[in-house]
Amino acid sequence: MRKLMWVTVGFAAACIFAAYCYNPWLLPMAVLFLLIAALCYVLIRWKIGFRIMTAVCLGIALGLSFFNLYDISVLSNVRNLDGKTVEATVRVADYSYSTNRGSAFDGEITIGNRSYKVRVYLDSDLQLAPGQQLQGAFRFQMTFCNGDTSLNNAGKGIYLFAYQSGEISISPDLQKDWKDYPTTWRRNLLDRISTIFPADTESFARALLLGDTTGIDYETDTAMKVSGIRHVVAVSGLHVSAAFGILYLLSGKKRLLTVLVGVPAVILFSAVSGFTPSVTRACIMQILMMLALLLDKEYDPPTALSFAVLIMLIANPMVIGSVSFQLSVACMSGIFLFAQRLYNWLKDTPYLGRGKGKLSAGICGSVSITLSTMVTTTPLTAYYFGTVSIIGIVTNLLVLWAILIIFYGIMLVCAVSYIALPLAQFLGSILSWLIRYVKETAVIMSAVPMGAVYTTSVYIVAWILFVYVLLAVFLLLKRKSAMLFAALTLCGLIAAVALSWAEPMTGECRVTMLDVGQGQSILLQSGGKSFLVDCGGDYDEGAADVAAQTLLSQGIYKLDGVIITHYDADHAGGVPYLLTRVEAENLFLPYAQDEKNVGGKLRAVSDAAIHCVQEDIKISFGGVQITIFAPVSYNSGNESSMCILFQTENCDILIIGDRSEKTERMLVERYDLPQLDVLVAGHHGAKTSTSVELLEETRPEYVFISVGADNPYRHPAQQTIDRLTEFGCKILRTDEYGTVIFRR
Repeated sequence: MRKLMWVTVGFAAACIFAAYCYNPWLLPMAVLFLLIAALCYVLIRWKIGFRIMTAVCLGIALGLSFFNLYDISVLSNVRNLDGKTVEATVRVADYSYSTNRGSAFDGEITIGNRSYKVRVYLDSDLQLAPGQQLQGAFRFQMTFCNGDTSLNNAGKGIYLFAYQSGEISISPDLQKDWKDYPTTWRRNLLDRISTIFPADTESFARALLLGDTTGIDYETDTAMKVSGIRHVVAVSGLHVSAAFGILYLLSGKKRLLTVLVGVPAVILFSAVSGFTPSVTRACIMQILMMLALLLDKEYDPPTALSFAVLIMLIANPMVIGSVSFQLSVACMSGIFLFAQRLYNWLKDTPYLGRGKGKLSAGICGSVSITLSTMVTTTPLTAYYFGTVSIIGIVTNLLVLWAILIIFYGIMLVCAVSYIALPLAQFLGSILSWLIRYVKETAVIMSAVPMGAVYTTSVYIVAWILFVYVLLAVFLLLKRKSAMLFAALTLCGLIAAVALSWAEPMTGECRVTMLDVGQGQSILLQSGGKSFLVDCGGDYDEGAADVAAQTLLSQGIYKLDGVIITHYDADHAGGVPYLLTRVEAENLFLPYAQDEKNVGGKLRAVSDAAIHCVQEDIKISFGGVQITIFAPVSYNSGNESSMCILFQTENCDILIIGDRSEKTERMLVERYDLPQLDVLVAGHHGAKTSTSVELLEETRPEYVFISVGADNPYRHPAQQTIDRLTEFGCKILRTDEYGTVIFRR
């Protein structure tokens, strides 16, 4: 029996509970599970089921105790700093990068005698390198909190966000630490790849070798997500295994030489890749494999996985919240549980099983691994990314063989470049044709109708649950009919898609305020027509993803119109990206200064008719009227916001944009506004918007506030909440409720 595996299962379960549902009763609960483990061991230790229970309960007791100790010694310092603005010295640990509001970098601060990772956000775009130091006032915020469902940053060891608060000083000299060298080597290697490969393939090569996806354009990235191959450019166990494979061959398959060269090489590759959770897991397992090879011991993959997980949890129990860690462990678990059985079944089928050649074996192996990993990773990808690729099985079959060749080829040309750069560039240009094949295959497969489904639809979520119930029943049956399983799965998918497309058309009026974080995106639907007001949020691509997934899940591939209230990034930044996935017939832009050239970006990606609104516009269809109130200021910024009044026979909805009280009063004075069913609060609930005059004039029943959780602007302001409460408004906020849907 794999005792370590079951102890690790219990230890991981305890960490999940403590990280996501933290409470002060960890030690008493640990004692309770320790007693249960002792009872199982003493009374009924001869039964296998209770042996497993003993190991799991022991693991839970150890996990709860360890997490409690870690919380007291490590996390308590972070909690004490949360929400405070203090003078601090931050050491730059990685190169800075640009953001919508300045720049950011990962650094380190010292609290007590311990160093903590921190992600720093600066107000200006600065170019910083590892070893530099910044000193000044920063407002600190934890990256996690009790009951938080987003622990990805904490899972990477980043426990604090730091926001610049005032002037900062930057040391010009580098004070490099040994930990900085892999980061420097990584940057040099990325620059070398950019020198070797043509412009259209260098970003893919950088991503595949080292996981740097910053250069991959949104359209390519989306195509890979939808087609189900996005994982190949996130450095993971596949890359570590491939690197080990070539080392094993170069060492002549000599055990001692393989270990002497392989162990430091795998560690170095993992360090240069940034020791991401998935790479760290693969690195530990690969080292265990090499040691087993050297000592002529049996290598047991589930035990090796358990050991890797246990070591990582001891180093940082919050790693349990890392998305890459969860996906990596789930992927390996799926392979261990199902891959061999699926392979054997495929080899016995009349379509593939009667073939004895390498091609047949290769196809069976690829399909079995893809399906087995999908079984365990689909719930996670559906939850975190909102997308389930249906076409991914076929896409992986078409490109995985090429990915390995490209990976080995990139390593080869990088090595050659240090000897003869022109030769490396020539080889890179040849290898680029294979990269183009992978990219084009992803684009083609992503365009297949129903190639992916999206969990923004509750019917798709229900279908996923139905498939897993069906799978459980299928595995329990003695006589298994794969065709029946596939037919029921397909019928369920067709029903879920049909309901997803039909349900939004049932009401006279449907308004959806999307949860895009600190931004705004609102979908207006009536009479079979759809208009989107704004698309911007915490980051542009993320807002576009949320909007696109919502639209595509309803079968909306072309909007009747997109209305941009004003050009700020948190309202307009995602629109150019959205229009690469969903078309629009009309674009309505404010007649105001466009400092960020949003209009130019839209013209580059869309053939829609562009209307620059200088005077009020009315759009009527059926019993619906949309009034777009022109901006009252030509200057860029909040006061240039257009307002939108959406009216059906029994519903009136007003969207204010980011107007302040002054320009809200101008709207009230100039127009006869109706009593509202819904008012979208101005400027995300800022105290300077949603004025008393506007509330007295419109008397809204509901007020929607589009706002990000724990945003640095402290929106919505308490003054705004108090005003709305005084008027008896029912308040719905995206930071509390997520996406809000209103029907009439």
